[in-house]
Amino acid sequence: MRFSLSDREVEIRNRARALVEQLIPYEIAVDEANDHVPPELEHEIRSIFLDSGYFAPNFPVEWGGAGLSLAEQVILEEQVGRLTNCLWSALWRPSNVLIHATPEQRSRYVEPNIRGEFRGCYAITEPEAGSDVSSLKTTATRVDGGYRLSGEKWFVTGGDASRFLLVAALVDSDPALPTIFFVDRDAPGLTFVRTPRMTHSVIYGHPEIRLDGVFVASDMVLGEVGQGISLTQDWFREERLMIAARCLGAAARCIELAHEFAESRVQFGRPIIENQAIQWMLADSATELAAAQALTYKIAADIESGIDVKLAHGRASMAKLFASEMVDRVTDRCVQIFGGRGYLRENPVERLSRDFRVDRIWEGTSEMQRLIIARAIRRRGLDSLTGA
Repeated sequence: MRFSLSDREVEIRNRARALVEQLIPYEIAVDEANDHVPPELEHEIRSIFLDSGYFAPNFPVEWGGAGLSLAEQVILEEQVGRLTNCLWSALWRPSNVLIHATPEQRSRYVEPNIRGEFRGCYAITEPEAGSDVSSLKTTATRVDGGYRLSGEKWFVTGGDASRFLLVAALVDSDPALPTIFFVDRDAPGLTFVRTPRMTHSVIYGHPEIRLDGVFVASDMVLGEVGQGISLTQDWFREERLMIAARCLGAAARCIELAHEFAESRVQFGRPIIENQAIQWMLADSATELAAAQALTYKIAADIESGIDVKLAHGRASMAKLFASEMVDRVTDRCVQIFGGRGYLRENPVERLSRDFRVDRIWEGTSEMQRLIIARAIRRRGLDSLTGA
């Protein structure tokens, strides 16, 4: 196990931090847009990320991506996680399962996505299937030349700005055949029902969609028929680790801002940093952040070393669980340190407290992560999670 960054990793961290500083001025505009970010504003933010050289960090250089290692991606995502209003999402990281695309699918969908020309999204959550992806109801009925997809998808993150969707459906209603399909946004029978308002105000929305007999050709299957759950788990593992990384950055920014405020804010004749209650909140926050960072970095290194996918699944859940609950506690303490100022939307700490609450829910709730971790202990023992 290594405890220091390489020269290349330090460079990525420093360049990413400079990139964040360049983007911070856009935060208020996105927040005030109230989920209706003007296309020109989104394009301007995306262009800055494109110019950074870190676009599509999880895809190989030969595909047009940045080709970062998993550990390097964690370092990058940790820094962009400092941004409020999910501006980090404009640094597109196409779903890692797209690596299974056929040459034709790669040319038609994946490479334009990587180049920043248009994006895709993952449509898996349903009214009755959230963390439990085995409860899918959307069906793909075989017909001549392909399939007819019918069902409803909720919380399709980025769907409002996507040209194509990756839709999870059961072939012929068979629970043993969950499959991922490419579906074009303008496909007949695909309806965007609504884009509900969320707690946070973000650059991309989370619409609900309905599929009424949407035809997809046979060559629009991603991977193989019946491979949907394993592909989704591949995506979950990566995204859970990146969620953990972004939580680190958000917590760090909150602690820095709260500390700076506590040093300058005078009450009863002295800076509030001299009050033990404030000191303890900062100390607890810094300690939890350090622990979450150590865990996340270690798990990234474990997965990168090639550990068994079942071990990787449990460890990624640990990172997401601990980091997402850590950032919730840290943002809450930091809002408290700011007092009334911590409740102003102009305060980055207030915005981060709204932005990162969802990290205990999406890509699998904290409760689901605990189930995954507990099952790993029962089936493979504690060492499978600790790496001892």
